[in-house]
Amino acid sequence: MRIGAHVDSDDPLTAARERGADAVQFFLADPQGWKAPGEHPHAAALRAAAESGEFELYVHSPYVLNLASTNNRIRIPSRKLLGQHAEAAAAIGAKGLIVHGGHVTRNDDIQVGFDNWRKAFEQAAKNGGFPLPILIENTAGGDRACARRFDNLARLWDAIGEFGPGMCLDTCHAFCGGEELSGVVDRVRAITGRVDLVHANGSRDGFDSGRDRHANLADSPELDAALVAEVIRTADATAVVETPNGTTGQAADIAYLREKLSP
Repeated sequence: MRIGAHVDSDDPLTAARERGADAVQFFLADPQGWKAPGEHPHAAALRAAAESGEFELYVHSPYVLNLASTNNRIRIPSRKLLGQHAEAAAAIGAKGLIVHGGHVTRNDDIQVGFDNWRKAFEQAAKNGGFPLPILIENTAGGDRACARRFDNLARLWDAIGEFGPGMCLDTCHAFCGGEELSGVVDRVRAITGRVDLVHANGSRDGFDSGRDRHANLADSPELDAALVAEVIRTADATAVVETPNGTTGQAADIAYLREKLSP
């Protein structure tokens, strides 16, 4: 069971080693922008680390992507950028590309959002499919979100499940989105059949708050860190902390999880 961290994209391997991680997640381009990723300056080293098994690599797609959107000027560029990031992530040996579940506006029929997700996978399938697993992440807020409440997650999987998407389960997002962490892995698996990656995050906010503010596990006032560790144990999947306070904070989170998950 690997425990890693989301780090700055400049030199992910060095950052991962400083944290004592054996998995690493990072962006390949501006997370708030629409620019296509270029070749990573450490592409060869990243590929070598992935191929040797030293690290598992994961890439997070930009936050601006919204595959569910009814706005053509958002949805169509989102499909294009998702494909570009998938190609770039596969080129460095990443095990998956994480993308948020997206949302529609308050005036939209949310079913259109699910249909738009399906069209994105159908379009990719016409071109041979994505070159690596697309891991859809549950989100914390929004009444019209496609992957906040698990009833909507089930509708999303009804639309796209046949294409074999993966699942990234974020503990902070689930908790703040109104889903109890006790038994959460079994509930997700009943919908998706899988949990490929856990985002192991504490929370600065309360249950069902709809907010997304991560906390270090030792300083998570609302979300019990022991529950986060139990989610990882039950999922039996690689976990990545997306927590604050840089090397020190994330190293402490990784050490805590390793201690809790040791036999």
